[in-house]
Amino acid sequence: MKLELKKGVEILADVGGITSVDEAKDLIESKCDDANKTKLATINNEDAIIKIGNAASMMQPDSIWFNSGSDEDLAYARYKAKDNNEEFELALPDHTCHYDLPEDQARLVKQTYYIVNEEEDISVLAKRQLRSEALEYVRENMSAIMKGKQMTVSIWNRGPVGAKAAIPAIMITDSFYVVHSGNILYPSAFKHFDEESARAGLFFTNCHSYGRFKSEDVPKARIYMDRSWQTTFSMYCTYAGNTLLLKKGNHRFTVDHCTYERVESELSEHMFITGMTGPGDRKTFIAGAAPSGCGKTTTAMVGTDFIGDDLAQMWIESDGTVRGVNPEVGIFGIVRDVNREGDPYLMKALRGDIPAEVIFSNVLVTEDGTPRWEGDGDPEPTKGKHYTGTWETGKKDAGGNPVPFSNKNARCTLSCTDIENYNNELGVDPAGAPIKIITYSGRDSDTNPPVWVAQNPDQGVIIGASILSAATATEVGAIGVSRQPWANAPFVPGPLADYMDAQFRFFNSDKIKEKPIMAGLNYFLTLGARGGDPADTSLIGEKRDVKAWLTWLELRSHGDVKAINTPIGYLPLYDDLKKTFTDTIGKDYTEELYKKHFSLYVDNIIARIELQEEAYGKEKDCPQRIFEVYEEQKKALQQLKDTYGAIVAPDQLIEAGGVE
Repeated sequence: MKLELKKGVEILADVGGITSVDEAKDLIESKCDDANKTKLATINNEDAIIKIGNAASMMQPDSIWFNSGSDEDLAYARYKAKDNNEEFELALPDHTCHYDLPEDQARLVKQTYYIVNEEEDISVLAKRQLRSEALEYVRENMSAIMKGKQMTVSIWNRGPVGAKAAIPAIMITDSFYVVHSGNILYPSAFKHFDEESARAGLFFTNCHSYGRFKSEDVPKARIYMDRSWQTTFSMYCTYAGNTLLLKKGNHRFTVDHCTYERVESELSEHMFITGMTGPGDRKTFIAGAAPSGCGKTTTAMVGTDFIGDDLAQMWIESDGTVRGVNPEVGIFGIVRDVNREGDPYLMKALRGDIPAEVIFSNVLVTEDGTPRWEGDGDPEPTKGKHYTGTWETGKKDAGGNPVPFSNKNARCTLSCTDIENYNNELGVDPAGAPIKIITYSGRDSDTNPPVWVAQNPDQGVIIGASILSAATATEVGAIGVSRQPWANAPFVPGPLADYMDAQFRFFNSDKIKEKPIMAGLNYFLTLGARGGDPADTSLIGEKRDVKAWLTWLELRSHGDVKAINTPIGYLPLYDDLKKTFTDTIGKDYTEELYKKHFSLYVDNIIARIELQEEAYGKEKDCPQRIFEVYEEQKKALQQLKDTYGAIVAPDQLIEAGGVE
């Protein structure tokens, strides 16, 4: 059964018990001072007022504060985050640090559920809970959870005000760390809420409370997403990926919206947006998917015109272009291995070379108030303040395991405007950026080359469908290597077949006059997989190579360079890459390195295709086109192997397929 909106009991209304706008206003106003009563009066959307009233009725705060987005309210949120001991000051001005509980340092995937109705179809990758069960859990655990606290109500937009794909959202929480983070990450829509909700035709509602902030409560933590009523519930946790629900929670609702309500019109993707400056100062914009921890922020920062590092809302404009906006105006990025060599723009903000408001989370803080994280480029510290208390070299946990000086998923939150290569005008332009290149990448040690371009939209969709990644620290409880279709599959609520169908229909749409090129990226090939010692896991490339790969894609998208025609798509020619590496990063790119990068290891690729075929074969109603493309590629790869052997070098690929 497909998703139906407003089906089944509305949990927030059932637990809250408020049915009229007058009843809601009476309750809200009883907990507001005069200033906040005035703010409430600016909201005329009766459905929103009733939802806020039900949240107050359910969680029973002592008082309610509305975040209007004014300078005064922004300052109040910063002050309260410190006053409540949710953040503490660091040495640099406007830099603070937040610590989550040791058990709550990443997305709690095993405690994250979609609320479903009986017989409702849902992604096989997702956890579900029946509406009746979720209703009782919310009633038991969120009733009166805010007693003795202040409830905050923020209204932010997921995208620039007025953008075709933007959707407003209400965030209700007792955490001023969440409010402070949201004020950095999202444009305020408080003054525009009525017009924005009318334009979009919907809004999202989010309810969160961190409870007592006790480790023993974390097993009770739940992150619920009610698809039918587009409402989230989060409790007993503080990590922003579980609590700042406009991010991955509302992203899931937007994926639903695009998959079922905006087919062949809009997409909601786990993608960065960045621009590259090409010959003649032309600007070419790229949207790229990569699972968390796979270099997405680094790739985004390489661009000359950075727009966003995590999410993208895309649509087909009336002029036939694909356009995209970042639903955020800030960064909630992993800091592990962020250093001056690989991330110069970001490090200028993090190390105070330019003034910036920054929230660090789960890093070590030294005695002089300096935040430290793994891979920051400085000598490893010996002691400091830590999310487990004090830390010093050799510290072990209760199980005798070494405790790292910063969590592998430690984060920084800052405004995009504090990044020197941010395009301040286009970043907030409701018209969006014209997307000419789509990329997909994961963590692939032994199969795909660093860059390749699909020959057609169907093959491009297959590149996205075939992403694999090593499990990262962004998910508590995830281990090993996992399939990560489109890097968006963990955030696709419905059957993956429905989402896949929407991808084929969008990129094959006749409404697109000039289709973007679609490409794969892979920064993680190892020497052991390319002729070296099999145990050698050293990467073949360097972090700075990313700029060269994107530069080549920029040239290819305008037809400035030719490429080798192969069964998996188009590969770069050596002479073009040699020039690109020299011109962009001053690196001598050798032919030996080129052969390691771009020889096709046919058996590995065929095995990868068969793994994907088996997985998609379990998907109900999966589009047949994906199996047809996989079969076409396998057949052509087998012919290559029959002629040249299991490893096919670039010169042999040219001989077999030519150059286009």
